[in-house]
Amino acid sequence: MKIRVLVIDDSATVRMLLKAGLEADGRILVVGTARDPFEAREKIVELNPDVLTLDIEMPRMDGLKFLTKLMPQFPLPVIMVSSLTRTGQQITMQCLEAGALDFVTKPVSATPDGLNSMLSLLRDKICDAARVDVSGFRNQRYIATTSTNRVQPKRHWAASTIVVVGASTGGTEALKVFLTKLPQEFPPVLAVQHMPAGYTTHFANRLNELCAMKVCEATDGMQIEAGCVYIAPGGRQMGLSLADERNRIRITEGEKVSGHKPSVDHLFLSLLPLNRRRVVALIMTGMGADGAMGMAKLHEAGAYTMAQDEASCVVFGMPKAAIMAGGVQVVCPLYQMADTLMDYLSEVDK
Repeated sequence: MKIRVLVIDDSATVRMLLKAGLEADGRILVVGTARDPFEAREKIVELNPDVLTLDIEMPRMDGLKFLTKLMPQFPLPVIMVSSLTRTGQQITMQCLEAGALDFVTKPVSATPDGLNSMLSLLRDKICDAARVDVSGFRNQRYIATTSTNRVQPKRHWAASTIVVVGASTGGTEALKVFLTKLPQEFPPVLAVQHMPAGYTTHFANRLNELCAMKVCEATDGMQIEAGCVYIAPGGRQMGLSLADERNRIRITEGEKVSGHKPSVDHLFLSLLPLNRRRVVALIMTGMGADGAMGMAKLHEAGAYTMAQDEASCVVFGMPKAAIMAGGVQVVCPLYQMADTLMDYLSEVDK
């Protein structure tokens, strides 16, 4: 059975292009289009789509406002179609918090290559989204909690500990849940979230508002420090190297690794030479297998490895691939990952 999609965009040209591009995939049927959320509400009831594509910036009601009204009452898998403007990037990140599963960016120019690349990515994301149960959003309000709202027991962490995390589809919320549970003095965390250039700045800034730890978008040459989280910049590779007896971040243009830039495998593999350090590697929700190879090698080298369980994942692809590669020691629900990690580090550091 084909995936039934409703396309929402205020541009008639974009609606036509998206409809034709999506239906080029035999798995997808565009059951209708809507020029704004008001028309979309009626067509959702009438057409009962499996997935929505939703424009960010529309004149009568923007995509974010529509999502906040839709998800508590009639939750559906939603893929945002975002512009590369600063406003578009900010609203996109807010839409992910409000319940959108993922996003694609509109091509900068109307060249066939740019359009075809975007449509190919959108088709894959729609097929993944169709398998996601979003019913948990019904009648719920999602309010971010920070670790500063809870009394944290005072713990001491080994100075040599480094935590690395990889995530993709659904990862913006998964990382938020994980990172907001960590105390201010926690060891340094390096995180790769599959995301284009520009969006990671807004993502890091938002996390910095919520977390007890300091969160920033990583830049080349940064010395990693306890109490800090470093987010890989979109569209570039992030690794770690030892320079001047200090662990420093290396940001490069590089090629895609395991199909991605930034790549979880690239980050994980960069830690292999740092065998004097205690390394912890986590893999979270996401499509594909990025991180599986790197996690297996880190596990062989003595790292402590964790994966998010299937029930709490938006997409179980990346954790499943890591488990099947034999690199995962502990599998647990998202909401237990931070506590499980802290308990482990407390025990080994006694």
